[in-house]
Amino acid sequence: MTKMRFANRLQPLQSNVFADMDRAKAMALAAGQELIDLSLGSSDLPAQPHVIKAIARSLDDPTTHGYLLFRGTQAFRQAAAGWYEKKFGVKVDPETEVLPLIGSQEGTAHLPLAILNPGDFALLLDPGYPSHAGGVHLASGQIYPMPLKAENDFLPVFSDIPVSILAQSRLMVLSYPHNPTSAIAPLSFFKEAVSFCQQHNIVLVHDFPYVDLVFAEAETSFPQSLVPSILQADTDKSVSIEFFTLSKSYNMGGFRIGYAIGNAQLIQALKQVKAAVDFNQYLGILNGAIAALTGDQHSVQAAVSTFRQRRDAFINALHQIGWNVPTPDATMYIWAKLPAPWHQNSIEFCTQLVKKTGVAVSPGAGFGQFGEGYVRFALVQEPPVLETAVGRIADFLQTSANLY
Repeated sequence: MTKMRFANRLQPLQSNVFADMDRAKAMALAAGQELIDLSLGSSDLPAQPHVIKAIARSLDDPTTHGYLLFRGTQAFRQAAAGWYEKKFGVKVDPETEVLPLIGSQEGTAHLPLAILNPGDFALLLDPGYPSHAGGVHLASGQIYPMPLKAENDFLPVFSDIPVSILAQSRLMVLSYPHNPTSAIAPLSFFKEAVSFCQQHNIVLVHDFPYVDLVFAEAETSFPQSLVPSILQADTDKSVSIEFFTLSKSYNMGGFRIGYAIGNAQLIQALKQVKAAVDFNQYLGILNGAIAALTGDQHSVQAAVSTFRQRRDAFINALHQIGWNVPTPDATMYIWAKLPAPWHQNSIEFCTQLVKKTGVAVSPGAGFGQFGEGYVRFALVQEPPVLETAVGRIADFLQTSANLY
């Protein structure tokens, strides 16, 4: 058989935290374990009935069955612009400053193709969401990791970036509330980031899927806004583009609908890349998204309340077994520092945990080198199941302590 030759850019894409854990979960199931999956941040809550009805009505309309080009997305773009203006007080031109996406991951993966030449640097959060790095690799760029440390509230320190790296940097990617650390960032931080990127002629990307998953007690932290948009810091949209998905706020992960919003030149550049790759989703999905953005928003707060209850139950259960982790202000995740003897081997911890107990979680090392020593729990189960998972974890920790 002829040996196939592939592009070098595939090499760094061979390992993926979610794919690795998927294999471990399959092996645990095959061995007879009862799986409790806390490894993937896919909401288990349903999309709302008025959203589903909007999609269902579209199915009976044959004019929705064809290809959907940019012009046909106008109503969705107007809804997205209106949502932003109402939520953040930012005026947006739906014709030039909004672009529909197949989830925000499409945007973070494709934008580097429009910005980076081979060898250019992208400044990425470490730990950070894996697709941010994947897009840079596909564009043949280089990655400079910006370490996120607990002592800095999991915010990067821009002054630590070497001058030589800045001279070759064309792109910075931020994301707050943050996956996986669950950290939030104040408006002052975003203003600093905008100023820094303006000074060094760097495109500033903000991946913003967890805008609504913020818990009430965080309100006193940042009086300007619970979680600000990057466009509130860059009111002229001089260097910034933001990605939003309906996966988290509206439980529409499987529908793959999001959008980019921001600098018109960046929107146009991303649009050019997108035009070479795909058209848009089925129009019925956009109709559902319009219903979500413009309809009753009580379901968003109900989802926040659900995840708050799960967070509290899980944190309380962890504390009862002696695993003292901080209580997050946002997201659907718990970012937990591993106890001894696992504190520098998160992949082995997660592999052995699912093998021995059926509880699947994500290793911190899968999110970057500075994620080592942590694990991420996704709160995608009801409180009783979460408490059962902690019980199994307690047994595992006791057993492993006896082995080391």
